[in-house]
Amino acid sequence: MDPARIEALLKAVRDGATPIEEAMQTLARLPFDGDDELTLDHHRALRTHLVEVVFGQGKTPAQITRALAAIAERGQPALATRVRPDVAAKLELPEAEHDPVSRTVRLGRAPALDAAPVAVICAGTSDLPVAEEAAITLETFGATVRRLRDVGVAGLHRLLARRAELDGVAAAIVVAGMEGALPSVVGGLIGAPVIAVPTSIGYGASFDGLAALLGMLNSCAPGVAVVNVDNGYGAAAAALRILHGP
Repeated sequence: MDPARIEALLKAVRDGATPIEEAMQTLARLPFDGDDELTLDHHRALRTHLVEVVFGQGKTPAQITRALAAIAERGQPALATRVRPDVAAKLELPEAEHDPVSRTVRLGRAPALDAAPVAVICAGTSDLPVAEEAAITLETFGATVRRLRDVGVAGLHRLLARRAELDGVAAAIVVAGMEGALPSVVGGLIGAPVIAVPTSIGYGASFDGLAALLGMLNSCAPGVAVVNVDNGYGAAAAALRILHGP
């Protein structure tokens, strides 16, 4: 953020030349920094409640280090997704937490939100990387998570045995590959918003998650929302929007 621009804006508010509401809108658009290689949006949370998250795939250790450090310097929790173990090992961030299952790296956590928990429901153990990407994202930004793992439709009694854990949740993220049927089942059991995440797990006819994606889009449970294949982060971002409200 440019201090001179902020000083000029504050003086204009003090002198009555700029209404407070207009100044707030200006602040919401102002702050970003970087160069031709990296430009960080530091006030994204002011506009959307969602801090910018670093997509680590294809980035070098130096680029990820720089981005996470810059976000953390602003007093915000810093999270990178899709970080391979060999890349995480080369980050110059001794205090960073690397979770190899979710492939995330984070610096700090937001204060706990005063909100109901979010259920993250995983059909099979092979879907865990995507489910944990969602869960770690939620926890990084203050949400409480209830994890239900390995409760897919091939053994539906496993989910029904834990039905009570779905009571009172603000939303449910349902992660499944193969034919992607689990979100329909959950959508028929609870009234909270259901966010379905297809994964690329499955044999050849699953077409790297396309079969699960189409199955979820054609869910017979009304109101199930669907994100992209393997997009645990996107599902968590949708749930965080629900928690924050307008």
